[in-house]
Amino acid sequence: MRIVAIQTSPNTDGLTAATATAVLAGAANEGAETELVHVRHMTLEACRACGNGWGTCREKHHCVIDDDLEVVRQKIGTADGLVISTPVYFGQISEIAKLFLDRLRRCEWAFEQSQVRGTPLIAIAAAGGSGGGVLSALAEIERYASHLGLPCADFITITRRSQPHKLPMMEEAGRTLVRVVRGEEPA
Repeated sequence: MRIVAIQTSPNTDGLTAATATAVLAGAANEGAETELVHVRHMTLEACRACGNGWGTCREKHHCVIDDDLEVVRQKIGTADGLVISTPVYFGQISEIAKLFLDRLRRCEWAFEQSQVRGTPLIAIAAAGGSGGGVLSALAEIERYASHLGLPCADFITITRRSQPHKLPMMEEAGRTLVRVVRGEEPA
C-alpha cells in the first residue's frame, strides 16, 4: 500500500509540511509505503487553456506542457491514498496548489480510466497567520476532489495555535487513511 502526500507550501519545514509529514508518519506506522512530494519545488506552468479552452487534456488526458505535472500525476496515480496539504493565503489554497489542481483536474476530469478517481483523500488547510480562511480553503479543495472523483476520508484544519494538539491527531488520520484503503473503515 502506498500513500502520497502533496505538500504545496514553499516552506519544507513549516506548518503545512509538518501536517503532511504527520499524516505520512501515521500511515507508515500502519505499514504503508509513503512519499512526500513538495510540489512547490517542481517545475509547473499555469494552464494555457489551449485548443479553445480544452486541448489534449480533454481528448487525450495529457497536457501539452512539458513540465513536472506528469511526474506528479504518475506518483499519485500509483497511490492507494492521497493527502493534499496547502497553506491558506487570503482565505484560499496556495497559488501552486491551485495551479497544480487546475491542471490535474483538466487531465483527469470525466475520464473513465482516470489515474486518480476513487483514491481516498485527506485534505488539509494550514493557516499560520491569523488562523482565518481554513474553512474556505477546505471548501475549495472539496470542489477539486469532487471533480476528480476523490472520496474525502477527512478534511482537517490547523492553525499555528492548534498545532500542538492537531499534529498528533494527524498521525491518527494517517493510520485511519490506511484502514480506509484496506476497506476496514468507510471513506
